[in-house]
Amino acid sequence: MGTAATDLPRARGLAATWWWPKPQVGNTHPGATSPLGMVSACAYSGAYPTGYGRYAKNTEGVPEEMFDRLQASGFTHFQQSGTGAIRKYYNYVRVTPMVQPLDDLGASWALTDERAEAGYYAATLDTGVRCEITVGAKVAVHRYTFPEHRSARVVIDLSCGGLAIDLGRTVPLRAQIESTGAGTAQGTVVMEGVPLSVRMEADAPGWRQMLWYDRRLIPGGTRLDFDSIRHTTLRPFGLLLMGSARAGQTIEVRLGFSLRGAEQAKRNLEGECQPDQPAFERVRANTRARWREHFDKVQVDGGTPARRKVFATALYHSLIKPCVTDDESPFWPDSGPYAFDVCTMWDIYKTQLPLLAAIAPDRFQDLLESLIRVCEEEGNFPIGYRMARGADRFFRQASALAHTALADAHALGRAPIDWNWALVHMAGDLRRMYGEDFFEHGLVHPVTHTLDLAYAHHCTAQVARAIGDGRLADDLERRGRWWINAFDPATGLLRDSEFYEGGKWNYSFRLVHDMAARIALAGGDDAFVGMLDRFFGYGAEPVVQPGRCPDPVEMATGYALNRFEGLNNEPDMEAPWAYHWAGRPDRTAEVVHSALTWQFGTGPGGLAGNDDSGGLSSWYVWASLGLFPVAGQNLFLINAPAFERAAINVGDAEFVIETSGHRETPIGVDGIDREPPPLYVQSATLDGRPLLTTHLRATDLHRGGRLHLRLGPEPSAWGRQTRPPSLSLDTAKDTR
Repeated sequence: MGTAATDLPRARGLAATWWWPKPQVGNTHPGATSPLGMVSACAYSGAYPTGYGRYAKNTEGVPEEMFDRLQASGFTHFQQSGTGAIRKYYNYVRVTPMVQPLDDLGASWALTDERAEAGYYAATLDTGVRCEITVGAKVAVHRYTFPEHRSARVVIDLSCGGLAIDLGRTVPLRAQIESTGAGTAQGTVVMEGVPLSVRMEADAPGWRQMLWYDRRLIPGGTRLDFDSIRHTTLRPFGLLLMGSARAGQTIEVRLGFSLRGAEQAKRNLEGECQPDQPAFERVRANTRARWREHFDKVQVDGGTPARRKVFATALYHSLIKPCVTDDESPFWPDSGPYAFDVCTMWDIYKTQLPLLAAIAPDRFQDLLESLIRVCEEEGNFPIGYRMARGADRFFRQASALAHTALADAHALGRAPIDWNWALVHMAGDLRRMYGEDFFEHGLVHPVTHTLDLAYAHHCTAQVARAIGDGRLADDLERRGRWWINAFDPATGLLRDSEFYEGGKWNYSFRLVHDMAARIALAGGDDAFVGMLDRFFGYGAEPVVQPGRCPDPVEMATGYALNRFEGLNNEPDMEAPWAYHWAGRPDRTAEVVHSALTWQFGTGPGGLAGNDDSGGLSSWYVWASLGLFPVAGQNLFLINAPAFERAAINVGDAEFVIETSGHRETPIGVDGIDREPPPLYVQSATLDGRPLLTTHLRATDLHRGGRLHLRLGPEPSAWGRQTRPPSLSLDTAKDTR
């Protein structure tokens, strides 16, 4: 799901009015992964952006194809998941089974009979080699079944990296590889300033092991060293195993990885694979068990087979990234968690991080500790952080987003973080980059950074007040109210500015910490709802989505609609829930139901836009459960769920969402109801007591309980009077 260009049924109703400006492709890959693990492995064609598949780089419309078939030149590691143009594409250490001469290395062969499971990927090359891969947290195990051939080989290319697109190739700066004995080798390549080390073991009885350089064997050679490599001097290099293959003979190659040297790579390999023993089935079973442990944290009852399949796949995609690993930082020597592939906070802070806090709290805590350490060591909280050395932190996208996750973690009271230490970095980070202008002028452009920074000041103020620093909290809260400077009182929308992958309409409905004042600025509830209705296309005609290579006129016409961009674009993810603060949760129900029905499907083209490291998939998980986390506010908003019953295991507690009046509603063209579906909450109880509000505290969910929602086909009075918390009103206190 999401590995191919969007291929969804033509939407009807409200969803038909939404316009998608960003690439219509999920950009996922079907490779072997471990939950939030360091290593992934998949077939490599060089296509954008994961290395898997057929597509060229694109930033809007239907993606163009680089290749007319699924193909691979081998199998690489460290693929990204669902991202777009982030410019560092990994795909290191290519392993290629061959029955051709070494001169043919780099050629691609058609892929058939693909099979993908959690922690496992398999495919057959048209050379007749059956290829299987599984991964652990820090290892990958390859198993190749050969046809009969007198000169078969498995080639490991340490020079490979990046993509086969313009400016997509990665060139190692330095490298070293040595053969350490029959069936063993190790090496280190410095990619993007990071030393990636690998330890290799292989079961290939009777096969020769040799180093090679520039596609030429080095008989008797045991070591290669490259002190300085340039684009103009790079020649491929690596190791190979070669010999005569019987029909059906299998060769197993085990790879351990580390960012702290070959010895640690060896320890990592030995920690998950017994030395000199076949390990494929063991690693596969262990990773499958880890996936099952994570999947068991969320259980749903009911739902059509298609809806359940999309939900399970979305949960899987939500747990691939970021990579959170222990004791692997190449930049600081201390033990402790190290996180990379934070690609990017702009994509994941609203939906994915709250999901990790609920069902993978240990890894969530490790991620936060790693981000604090990055801030301490490198001077700022990153917006994006990859396995790379460099200053590219995606500051054009947003500012100070880590503060929301830290504020939520503190409110939950479960992260054993030194909060005085964390607060120092949270407060200091607010003054960096765009923060300096915000501090001096109270307004920065792009104007969306004004919203980010004001919100981060508010989140940091909550932490400061909770740990007793009232003076700092007062100062931060004062600046936190400067979000209003971003808005034009004459229009009720954001001021004219430049916008990152969006426009002022879709950014204008972000959930700020004072939604009551935001709605008042727009002219009150009715005016605000009217603006939202226009944005979501109520009463509008259907639109035509951009095709392949849309021209500037077509794109300008689409942007001029000032329309909801659906789940094709991150800034719009939270907009449907803005209705809650205006007393219209029925409108939220209609928009979310339309998105769940028309913007997700079960096939390779089942995503309307980039999955973005699981940010989009996490949205689907929460929306299907009838909840939406408001990051940084210790808050969940309530909506009609897509399943009759669901249970989330949060630590030692269980939070249950159950319904009465629920009726299964299929997705896509099969989801067109002849009678109105029961979209609307009529009444609610929490642990048996009436719940008059449309929200819960996140602490309510994390302590466990039972939320019962009575559903019906018509809007009700539920949630129209008592609004979610808002800073400027006395109702900021929980009024349940």
